[in-house]
Amino acid sequence: MMTRRQFLARSALGGTAAWLALGAPGQVLAAAARGKALGIQLYMVLKAYQDDPTGTLKTLKAIGYTEIEAIITSTAKTLRDQLNEAGLRCPSMHFDSLGFEPGIEAAHALGAKYIVSSMLPSIMQKEQAAKGGSAPEPAYSLDDAKRTAEYANRLGEKATQAGLQYAYHNHHLEFTDVGGGQTFYDVLLKETDHKLVQFELDCGWVHAGGKSPVDYFKANPGRIPLMHAKDFLPGGAKDYPGAELGRGTLDYKPIMAAADTSGLKHCFVEQEGPFARMSQLDAARVDYDYLRPLR
Repeated sequence: MMTRRQFLARSALGGTAAWLALGAPGQVLAAAARGKALGIQLYMVLKAYQDDPTGTLKTLKAIGYTEIEAIITSTAKTLRDQLNEAGLRCPSMHFDSLGFEPGIEAAHALGAKYIVSSMLPSIMQKEQAAKGGSAPEPAYSLDDAKRTAEYANRLGEKATQAGLQYAYHNHHLEFTDVGGGQTFYDVLLKETDHKLVQFELDCGWVHAGGKSPVDYFKANPGRIPLMHAKDFLPGGAKDYPGAELGRGTLDYKPIMAAADTSGLKHCFVEQEGPFARMSQLDAARVDYDYLRPLR
């Protein structure tokens, strides 16, 4: 099973053009003490979902999840109907493999508030190539960061005009040093309009990039309404093998506290493969059981 980052990169570059990547955060972790909902990224159980869409969604509901972030192979209306049947909500979606304008339409169909890019530098690369220009791999340099921030502001303005909120999701390369004591991600935070551009902090990838999710939550109150709760096995393996929460390298108790104080609104579990130790749905249950006491 390819990692989610590999999947999204392939989709963003045209290799999986028909996929609709959608997100739906859960109202959880943000306020552990207030008992908010817990959500899940549906990609984590993608095979199970493809084999049995309705059954998988109902299982997630039975585990305790109330919101999802999904990747689907059908239409937004189909997903909406499946979610309604299972009793799940979808307040946020990723548009990467669908495109921004179709993503806006899908978000409205789903009743989503947030429209999120999972790999914006790759989307920009694809668009440049489509125009016939040179399209090298994103370098995550200072200039790249500034161009990405400018592009994100434009997306944020379009989202606002459509009654939605745009948010930027990170991977580990956003924490590349660009000089002057700043990372690529720091430049994005600094040079994007606070109202137009918000952020979905993938805590596992922050940690993989050598930084602290707690520090980013504390330093940016109000900018990070969404998060992914993710972990990796220790050892820094090339392909970043995923770990069930509580069985990897991150302690989510201080992360949850910082997220709550920062104003987090939605959180979803996400785990990278491979799922050699247990099934995807069993891993989803382990992740839920780990986070539930932190609510």
